[in-house]
Amino acid sequence: MIWLRVDGRRLRPGKILCVARNYPEHAKESGGGTVLLPPESRRVEEEGELAVVLGKGGRDVPEERAMGLVLGYAVVFDITARDLQSEARAKGLPWTVAKGFDTFAPISAITPARQVGDPHDLGIRVEVNGGVVQDGNTREMVHKVPALIHHASRVMTLERGDIFATGTPAGVREIRDGDVLVGSIERVGRLEVRVSRKV
Repeated sequence: MIWLRVDGRRLRPGKILCVARNYPEHAKESGGGTVLLPPESRRVEEEGELAVVLGKGGRDVPEERAMGLVLGYAVVFDITARDLQSEARAKGLPWTVAKGFDTFAPISAITPARQVGDPHDLGIRVEVNGGVVQDGNTREMVHKVPALIHHASRVMTLERGDIFATGTPAGVREIRDGDVLVGSIERVGRLEVRVSRKV
């Protein structure tokens, strides 16, 4: 079981809810540990994202109350086996197989919401092996955090510890054995992971 820490307290993550195509430029191109590349996939890609961590749950949460559920923010790498995702999409199947491998959602420490302030104006950057591959700002998000929480809570009951991966800026790229990924988000934190071929 995985535990996160925030303000010296332990938090057990619940669901991870991912938002697709929440940054226009990434939509166009899509037309702290080790990430293990599974043998089932021929192409695995990284997506650096702002993670929103809930400290309270709720159902049918209005947008004007949604930010009251947020405990804090973190940097997360939403890792995707892109070829498996394409196969699942073509068959009309869920994408779980493409995103559900162990190690595929490494996340940084949580920074309390009060220290971050407005989550809709944060620089977000990803480097692979020292070179910048993603450089954007959360103000580019099409759907803002309150709307994401509101819409998800109409479908399912949200719980303390649930995590929203809010989408990624342009620049997503394939990752390979030996790569070092560094994600950083202004006022939120930094996450460094290594990539290794699963044996």
